[in-house]
Amino acid sequence: MIFQIKSFFNLKTKAKYVLLTALVLHISGQTNAQDNRSFQVFQFPANKIPTIDGNSDDWKIVPKNYVVGMDQLWDDSGKQPKADPKNLDISVKVGWVKGLNRLYFLYEAYDDYWDFSLPGLHNDTFELIVDADQSGGPFIDRFHPNPNLTNTMDAYFSYHGVHAQNYHIFTPAVEKDWTMVWGSQPWIKNLPYANASYHYDFKPGQGGKLTLEFWITPFDYAGNDPSRAIESILTENKNIGLCWAIIDYDDVNKTENNGFWNLSKEHKMYGNASYSLPFKLMPLENQFKKDIEAKWSFKVVNMVKREVAFFDESEGEINSWDWDFGDGTTATTQNPIHQYKEAGKYVVILKIKGPKGTSQLSKVWDVAVK
Repeated sequence: MIFQIKSFFNLKTKAKYVLLTALVLHISGQTNAQDNRSFQVFQFPANKIPTIDGNSDDWKIVPKNYVVGMDQLWDDSGKQPKADPKNLDISVKVGWVKGLNRLYFLYEAYDDYWDFSLPGLHNDTFELIVDADQSGGPFIDRFHPNPNLTNTMDAYFSYHGVHAQNYHIFTPAVEKDWTMVWGSQPWIKNLPYANASYHYDFKPGQGGKLTLEFWITPFDYAGNDPSRAIESILTENKNIGLCWAIIDYDDVNKTENNGFWNLSKEHKMYGNASYSLPFKLMPLENQFKKDIEAKWSFKVVNMVKREVAFFDESEGEINSWDWDFGDGTTATTQNPIHQYKEAGKYVVILKIKGPKGTSQLSKVWDVAVK
């Protein structure tokens, strides 16, 4: 009988342990998965790149599923329990163009009180964090991993904003630069690295709609010296790290804001790129693709032997490739390597065929050997 009682308590204890473990794992899983969202960056066709003029017409081709709205934001200051479109309403679209290391943004906002008359940081703000290589981690001086450097100017110049960038974009900017780059690299907000334009018809303290168009250049490394900078390379289907928050001021006489509407679940995303979210650089939408299109590139792999490697980059369903190397020789393999017998400049042609047609592309004198 005693054994049975012990067994009963052992079983009961084990059951509690299993239940507790399952509960902990469930809570842990919820915590780890609380911000598993991902977003998309629209690819603009090369002939439809947005003009930065404050007019949103260029963005009408962007499908609705690319829009990031207020339903994805939360006020982590605790001042606003839920979004009220009569007070503040935000819509953001992000785009890119294949071959350009630029990120394009359309920021459309309604606010019942626009606060932008003061010269400092007290200004309605779109705070944007960019970590294009998703290196993650802290990137501002106060979060420096070396406590001896925290909040020092040494940390500011060597660390702050170097591997990820923070833009305080003023909405709108009046008698001040369009953005404050929070770091020692203010040069990244100017041409040829960025450009911006606004459209609005309200005055400070009034309500209304603002349209902001801008593009920026993301950097894997951006220190105080632009000659040492390394641009992020944007490629199709790559994930980049982005995050933003809207800092909403509603009273020019109050120093405190009226809301910090954050895309991330972590308030400190402003200084830690690990709290950014994945944004995928999408391929062209089908409506902008051709059924078949010849594309190719090349690389001189051995100039002494005049060896050139050719790479097919065509799009569509393809059954055959016909290369004309411009020296009287041809090939039918997809990615040939060709050795020229004589030095010179050549016209090379690739012709492709598939179920939906044919296409060809020639390059005049691009291929040259000596």
